[in-house]
Amino acid sequence: MAIKRMDNVLIVVEDLDAVIAFFVELGMELEGKGPVEGRWVERVIGIDDVRQDVAMLKIPGTPGRVELVRFHAPEAIRNDPKDAPANTLGLRRVMFAVDDVDDTVARLRKHGAELVGTVEQYENVYRLCYVRGPEGIVVGLAEELS
Repeated sequence: MAIKRMDNVLIVVEDLDAVIAFFVELGMELEGKGPVEGRWVERVIGIDDVRQDVAMLKIPGTPGRVELVRFHAPEAIRNDPKDAPANTLGLRRVMFAVDDVDDTVARLRKHGAELVGTVEQYENVYRLCYVRGPEGIVVGLAEELS
């Protein structure tokens, strides 16, 4: 047995539209958005009386996706601290390969994003940075150098 692929990463958010706009600016495409509820989803996630809106974003030309969920019931539970540093246990970031780190950071700033640290170069291989976007979501950006 082998893993066939990684389908998506789930991010629970409060402002679904703002986070969608952030990921669309990054270069993802909104694949679909709508309500998801019912006994089947309650059984899968182990929470009763679920009402949520789900948005699925895809990376053009690849199988990678980001799933965003806004819970209406029950309310989402906030992690502490909100803007957790990179050494906090759990999922800390999702990394994307981009054509131009500087351009991507500039476009994401229009959606409230800020650099976590600085843009750095790793040998002659990559330019890298972490960006904190809406709701404290951290994405890594990697520009491959020739």
